[in-house]
Amino acid sequence: MNLGNCPRCGRLYALNFRDMCSECLKEIEKEYEKCATFLREQKGATIHEVSEATEVSIRQITRFIREGRISIANAPNMAYPCEVCGTLIRESNMCESCRTRLTRELRQAAEADQDHQPGSGKGKETYRAVDKLRKY
Repeated sequence: MNLGNCPRCGRLYALNFRDMCSECLKEIEKEYEKCATFLREQKGATIHEVSEATEVSIRQITRFIREGRISIANAPNMAYPCEVCGTLIRESNMCESCRTRLTRELRQAAEADQDHQPGSGKGKETYRAVDKLRKY
């Protein structure tokens, strides 16, 4: 039998498909039921209102949304925080401005990598991003 420590409470438990002890799984199910019941009654609630009324963390409510357990399709005011900046969004993991900035930075890094390719005439030794990860 494989044993592990629950990442939520730290207790020792037999490893399962959810990587959490049974007590924490039960607690999460209770939190989900509180949130779902509240949202059935208050369809126009925001994530902050749900969190305050149910005493469930915004982080856990966000997990329920991302897992598809809580649908925001019929909840016009429900949104969850962007993983980068915390701006409230209704889809994806990042807001549009963070996604645009990430795309721009990746494009600039790719262009810089092309400029420093071996044989580009600069005469200097270069390395790529993966070279930073390699152990010498």
